[in-house]
Amino acid sequence: MDAWFTSFFIENHLDYFTNPKQAATEEQVRFMVYTCPERRYYPCSDEMFAAIITRKNSAFIQKAYHQVLQRVMALVERQIEDDWEKTYLETLLINKYQHETRDEILIPSRLEKRLMRIYLNRTLIEDPFANEKSERNARAQAILDAPAFKQALNHVGKQALKHPPTTIDDIKSRIAAVEFQRLLCLANSPELWTRNPPPEMKPRNFLSLFAKPVNGNGLEPLLSFLGFGNERPARKRTILWLADEAGETVVDLAVIRFLVTHGHKVIVAFKAGPLYTKTDIVDIQGDNVLRNALGRALVVENPNLSKNELVRTLRGDIPILALSDGTFENINLLLVSTTFARMFKEVDGVISRGLDQRRRFFDSSFQFTQDIFSIAPQADGTISILFKARHPEVIKFSHSDLERKASAIIDQMSAAKSEGMTVIFYSGIIGSIPGKIAMAKAIMSTFVAHLKQQSAMTFIINPSEYYEPGMDADDLMYMWEIVQRSGRIDIWRFQTYEDIVTAFQLTNKKIPPEWVGKDATYSTGCTKEMAIAIDVQQHHPEMQIIGPAKERFMRRKEYGVGKMYDQRLSSVRST
Repeated sequence: MDAWFTSFFIENHLDYFTNPKQAATEEQVRFMVYTCPERRYYPCSDEMFAAIITRKNSAFIQKAYHQVLQRVMALVERQIEDDWEKTYLETLLINKYQHETRDEILIPSRLEKRLMRIYLNRTLIEDPFANEKSERNARAQAILDAPAFKQALNHVGKQALKHPPTTIDDIKSRIAAVEFQRLLCLANSPELWTRNPPPEMKPRNFLSLFAKPVNGNGLEPLLSFLGFGNERPARKRTILWLADEAGETVVDLAVIRFLVTHGHKVIVAFKAGPLYTKTDIVDIQGDNVLRNALGRALVVENPNLSKNELVRTLRGDIPILALSDGTFENINLLLVSTTFARMFKEVDGVISRGLDQRRRFFDSSFQFTQDIFSIAPQADGTISILFKARHPEVIKFSHSDLERKASAIIDQMSAAKSEGMTVIFYSGIIGSIPGKIAMAKAIMSTFVAHLKQQSAMTFIINPSEYYEPGMDADDLMYMWEIVQRSGRIDIWRFQTYEDIVTAFQLTNKKIPPEWVGKDATYSTGCTKEMAIAIDVQQHHPEMQIIGPAKERFMRRKEYGVGKMYDQRLSSVRST
């Protein structure tokens, strides 16, 4: 069973160690999914995973596979006119299909991506549904521009005046709730832009549409999250919005612009490339309707934003951001880009659109690091809104939290300097030896205590004392860089091997082999901190730098995402 479990991740190209360029590390996945140490996240429904792992529900798996094949074959039938080319392509796809489904270990969405890649590569068609998506977007925009829609959106019925609100804030909040729900009803009416020609709509038709029933447990939590319908002032939220279908996205952007007028910031995530009629990142660049709907939104193109770059981007004045999730399939958190994962971690909540994406969040027993709202139209004409609260044990440090912690440390440094004390910052190995964080903290604390006994009138900062569970390397480096650039440090000391030897001698212990020869130059964090120290010294030349020679800080250049050690050490650990 363990071998089959590992094979499941390898065959689906979801294992980081065998597919490091695409699959996410466990640390990056924990930005989004709360997992216990003994449990590994899988990007499919519990029912599908159980069928694959236990190999007991072949009919269920084969039905899902067959639906994938039918969709791709329908695409061939629809777009390929040459008989020879059509037969060749169908045969090629069936051969690939039979090969990939033989062991029943592949997730259907991964099968679909592989078949679609064959189709796109063979036909050289960039986007098979480009025209249809463009037409849907144009129809949706025409509806938003229709005088009948605007008249209906602005309509107030007599029933609403029977129990009027008693405060201006309450009036504003209720109006926002009504307008938001009306826009949601429109956004969940795909019949308006998927039909050709679209139905003729008059104000009374829109008013009837606005009365659509809403089912599920999510409407009240969503309104509360957004601050609509409450007497209390709304808290400004940062929202990750997972876009879905063409046409629908145009109306979604109208909803998003409405949220922005109420002070919220929205990051809209699109597919990285063509997936039937789903909106992708290329569409927003080539489709005039989408481009105009986005307005002056900032398109985040870098798939590997660092923590600091991300914070600067989120703090900018532009309230709507757009990015690719990095995948060519319905949401797969093991394949999303680093930027998407970090955005997921930083926002206040996630709004997911459509039934295809819902399965990954709600047909799964996993809980996530954010509150998830799923909004989808139903076949019976109703709207379904579901809510899944983030796991209660999730520990989240916002950049504001980290800045407050940094300010508190700076205040301690300033107080010490005002009393005539020398402020020493001690940089050493904390997480660069995987699995040895506890020992690294003990070594550092022992040596810092030794320094304090030797020196009078010194205030020594031991970073290991400020580490809190839940902090990753991104969080720590962001917090400490604020402290380090404060100009309050007199001496910046970097850990030497002699420091480590002294610490073990003080505790009457022999030096374990993994610590022999180590010093601050082995640490990814210290390498980055040396670069900061050199820069700070340019502005504060009185600050001293003590420790290994500066030119020796060359080995550890970049963290693995979410890790506390250099990304190159991941390959060492896996061998």
